[in-house]
Amino acid sequence: MSKKNQRAYLDDISANKPARKSPPSRQAKGSLKTSKASFSEAKTTPQKRQPENERSAFRQSQNERGQNERSPNAQPAKQRVTKAKKLIVRAPNQKIQQRADFLKEQRADLSRQEPERLQKILAASGVGSRRQMEEWIGNGWVQVNGKTAQLGDKVSPDDQVTVKGSAIKLKWADRLPRIILYYKQEGEIVSRDDPQGRVSVFDRLPQAASSRWVAIGRLDINTSGLLILTTSGELVQRFAHPKFEVQREYAVRVLGEVSREQMQQLTQGIMLEDGLAQVERISEQGGEGANKWYNVVIKEGRNREVRRIFEHIGLTVSRLVRVGFGPIGLPNRLKRGQFYELNPAEVAAILKWADMALPNSGKRRR
Repeated sequence: MSKKNQRAYLDDISANKPARKSPPSRQAKGSLKTSKASFSEAKTTPQKRQPENERSAFRQSQNERGQNERSPNAQPAKQRVTKAKKLIVRAPNQKIQQRADFLKEQRADLSRQEPERLQKILAASGVGSRRQMEEWIGNGWVQVNGKTAQLGDKVSPDDQVTVKGSAIKLKWADRLPRIILYYKQEGEIVSRDDPQGRVSVFDRLPQAASSRWVAIGRLDINTSGLLILTTSGELVQRFAHPKFEVQREYAVRVLGEVSREQMQQLTQGIMLEDGLAQVERISEQGGEGANKWYNVVIKEGRNREVRRIFEHIGLTVSRLVRVGFGPIGLPNRLKRGQFYELNPAEVAAILKWADMALPNSGKRRR
């Protein structure tokens, strides 16, 4: 056979043979040893199977997770919020600053502290709300000096209090309380617990060291303006309790116009579903087009009272801003979402208005 025919014959055989697998690429000696060791371990050590009960628990958790994600009743995740910015003001003059520093360092003599109601001091110590503390006392979960407490019991700084078996360090008002003014924005709620996961004013404000902020009165989610918060439960009572008739001032924008006869009707009093409501003062503040602004002053803070007052005369409130509460007005420089903390001299002035004693003043609290 000629060389030409022999080459053609070999080409035909190569075309009809199945393709050979390419040999594995050469590795370094160290790598080859590692591969052999890995192969040996895989061959000699069988793969551990996950126990059936663990696999079932894993599948169940995955199913529950999927159901929670699809469930319309699932509680939404809490929104991430931006902390409120503090309003920076110019330092007061030397005389006011010296008085502020002096008041800040004053401490009351707890040996002269009059006994306080148990639920009140527990709430002031951050254990829970007064209503919740009353329930716990009624359930027998609170003890004073080893004995089960009763509603109406009072305690002094020398008493030992336990709640559900845990000792509680009671916090007494031995120093000036703190007060901050916050310009609440629409869309924020004044509550710490919300199943809908909405933004709370307490999420935006800084934490009060060794105490907790308590809002003086509430503003609904659609109302903005002045919100006062303090660490003093007694001050909250002095501002918010109806018997003190502390004035609340609002800027109200309505769609329409309030006639003179309607203004007179509101100042005389109208009957709502929860009782008589009366406007202390009302005056027109201008406006554009169909929207008119009014300045309204009332002496109580029932739920949505201002809105319901205007609904009674056939007008809808399109915007509501609280601009004053008692002796405190909304600062002109305070922007929405900002807060301002009163200095000790300003706090002392508020306590004087509320007829509350200053620390170490020698005056007994009423």
